[in-house]
Amino acid sequence: MRAFQLTRSGQPPELAEIGEVEPGPGQVRVAVAAAALNFADLLRIDGRYQEREDPPFTLGMELSGTVTALGPGTAGPPPGTRVMAFAGSGALAEAAVVPAAACVPIPDAMPWDDAAAFPIASGTSHLALTRRARLARGETLAVLGAGGGVGLTAVEIGAHLGARVIAFARGADKAQAACAAGATAVHDPETDDITAVLKAAGGVDVIYDAVGGALTTAALRATRPEARLLLIGFAAGAPPDLRANHLLVKNTDVIGMYWGGYLRFAPQVLADSLADCLSMYAGGTLRPHISHRLPLSRAAEGLDLLRTRAATGKVVVTIPD
Repeated sequence: MRAFQLTRSGQPPELAEIGEVEPGPGQVRVAVAAAALNFADLLRIDGRYQEREDPPFTLGMELSGTVTALGPGTAGPPPGTRVMAFAGSGALAEAAVVPAAACVPIPDAMPWDDAAAFPIASGTSHLALTRRARLARGETLAVLGAGGGVGLTAVEIGAHLGARVIAFARGADKAQAACAAGATAVHDPETDDITAVLKAAGGVDVIYDAVGGALTTAALRATRPEARLLLIGFAAGAPPDLRANHLLVKNTDVIGMYWGGYLRFAPQVLADSLADCLSMYAGGTLRPHISHRLPLSRAAEGLDLLRTRAATGKVVVTIPD
């Protein structure tokens, strides 16, 4: 079968022919219909992701498709079930083996591309804002990196929870997408002073930070007492420089959020969160934002879109071509 693999460290990934995959205990095999790309795929290629894997390995962290086989002793979901899943790796292939606990059945009306783009972005934002940051109605939420797939879901979910959402996104297209997702105001961090913008708005209660670096420290200067900083990722290339004395004086919480980690220590929390997200999807409140759909043979182009920040929302790879 075909798979998009990193075969050697320091070399670009490539489309390869590999052997069929077979599920082990607690696993299922899925015939992949679509897979979504994430910034973490770029980190894995560079060997900078928090969970490292030695080459050769197949890229792709989330997918949608049909269950075709169960591993020994695995109760389900049964073959023929339409699912979306957080694979961790291996999604960019014609078939993938994933933990049964990571599979979420999807309704027949949900398109494959929507389902593939759904778990990480929607799940991360929902769990981060509801469980980790305890975002309350009437609070002010600042979303850094609001033009990306994860950031746009944070805007949508934050607005759904009744927060005033101030989004920061680069360029007119991303600003328009953030506005359509429910942002009260949208600003370009390349031209606008983040600290001044947030202070003029009366300060911020929760910072949803998918960027890191200087943008984070600028937003922190405008926090209210007992504000919460959600660390989602570091698309800028480096974690923020946080001054502990400033956090102390304002009673600020710094909260780490690694969504995939819950699959190991609290899988039911993930399942319940995704169930809430699917209810929002069914009600039309939450929709994956997909700017590009590419065949498996063009997966490298999809990664370049993420690397150059040319995508607004998610990039989905369709399988088969």
